[in-house]
Formats: sequence, structure tokens, C-alpha cells
Amino acid sequence: MKQRIRELLEEVLPLVNFDSEFLFSELDSLGITVILMTLSQEYNIEMETRDATPKNFKTLDTIVKMVEDKLAQQE
Repeated sequence: MKQRIRELLEEVLPLVNFDSEFLFSELDSLGITVILMTLSQEYNIEMETRDATPKNFKTLDTIVKMVEDKLAQQE
């Protein structure tokens, strides 16, 4: 799943370093919105503005965990 999310996000935000330990600081509000919309469409999950926290967007791993948590909530 991590590799698929990386590919998706690198497609829509090619200038962002998804290996950064401070990913949230590299993103502006449009970048965060694009990530939420992309993941919502790909995984058919409901992403909300309250999901856009520094904790959820710290690294690619924390984004993956956010998606996994959302998928688990749907079960």
C-alpha cells in the first residue's frame, strides 16, 4: 500500500519530497487538499479537513497509517 500511495502522490505533487521527515512543512493547503482528495478517490474513503493534521502528514508512513485507519473504520 505504501508504494501505491507514493506513486499516486508523486503523480499529483511531483515537487514534494515524500521521503522528508517533515513532510507537513513542505505542503501548503492546496497540497494537503490534493492529497486528501486523491486518497479519498483511490481508496473510496471519506477524508475530512480534520484529518489534515501535522501528525497525519508528518511522513509518508503516517499518511499510510491514516489511510489504513480509515479503511479499518469502514469494516
